[in-house]
Amino acid sequence: MGDNSGKNRKLLSGAIAFITLMGIVSLFSDMTHEGARSILGEYLNLTGASAATIGFVSGIGELCGYSLRLLSGYVADKTKKYWMLIIAGYTMQVLAIPLLAFVPENGWLVACGLVVMERVGKAIKKPAKNTLVSFAASEVGTGKGFAYQEFLDQLGAFLGPVILFVISFVKGTNDLFSTYRLCFLVLGIPALITIILVIVSKIKYPNPEMFEKETDENAEFKIEKSFVIYMIAICFYAFGFADFTMITLHAAKTAAFPEISLSLLYALAMAVDAIAALFFGWLFDKIGLKAMVFATICSAFFACFVFLTDNSIFIIIGIVLWGIGMGAEDSIMKAAISKIVPRNMRSTGYGIFETGYGIAWFLGSWCLGALYDFNPVCLVVVSVVAQLCAICFYSLCIKARRNV
Repeated sequence: MGDNSGKNRKLLSGAIAFITLMGIVSLFSDMTHEGARSILGEYLNLTGASAATIGFVSGIGELCGYSLRLLSGYVADKTKKYWMLIIAGYTMQVLAIPLLAFVPENGWLVACGLVVMERVGKAIKKPAKNTLVSFAASEVGTGKGFAYQEFLDQLGAFLGPVILFVISFVKGTNDLFSTYRLCFLVLGIPALITIILVIVSKIKYPNPEMFEKETDENAEFKIEKSFVIYMIAICFYAFGFADFTMITLHAAKTAAFPEISLSLLYALAMAVDAIAALFFGWLFDKIGLKAMVFATICSAFFACFVFLTDNSIFIIIGIVLWGIGMGAEDSIMKAAISKIVPRNMRSTGYGIFETGYGIAWFLGSWCLGALYDFNPVCLVVVSVVAQLCAICFYSLCIKARRNV
């Protein structure tokens, strides 16, 4: 009995250490690519890309970044080479950012290629990484495990834009192109730290599968009714959840905030995201998918506060609600997959989930962008209705799981 208890404690402490280490990897990775994202649109414009080109490349990048996860998830499950995919993906993703510093003044084609490269790198590593984290999270509480990693992840997403704001403030914006080049070079530091840490993680924890006690190696992944309903809910959620670039566009267009402070709005959203992830991850372990219903109710009306006003206070409230929704999405949604999909096919499950989510996000962003140009009220109506539809399907999924 004593030996068993000691072994369980060792397994638990190892799982916590692994999740923490992967969370720190995510922290430096997000510091790199989320920091870059806060200035990327304007930088691409300076390299000669038109607004239409920027929108197209961003959309294609996101589409590749999500749709390729179906393939990388399948490869991860078939080969079980989780670490190989994670290291290759992280390396491609984070090195694309400092390389942007070497793009010539009219090199928008090269810059756009690097943007797509960064998203493809994310697609390669994401299902395999989520699978390894799910093994360790099963030992500490699935919701808590994903939430803790997401907290560290979003801490990096908060710090990245803040660091770039400080660089821009100190260097000045008289020569914006050279200022942004310096920003991308500085982001090369957390990029290198990310690669080093992920290699250390592989050496220290070569087989994270050991953390999950329950084995279902012979279980077959069938497309069950609850999984289909869950995917419909996810797609409605993603379709109505406007990309943050739409929020910064509205904030800039209405002059609600000084231009130099726009990156700080994203930092605020990431800070809220981090705190919300911890809370809703804890709640998921207590009440299951009902936590996602509660989170979506909280965030469903963010568009009303953001897009129907030029009042800075209301826009900030909307950004806080948006951050709550993102925090829940990044913790609960992933945790739920590990409960629905058997362990031996979990990367495939994550691949299907993230591909569906990405396509819905791409189509939704495109639609909401067009509606914003037509009439922001139409954007708000579609966004809110889509979120409410998601709540209905989450409830149906809960009912379907209960009847299994």
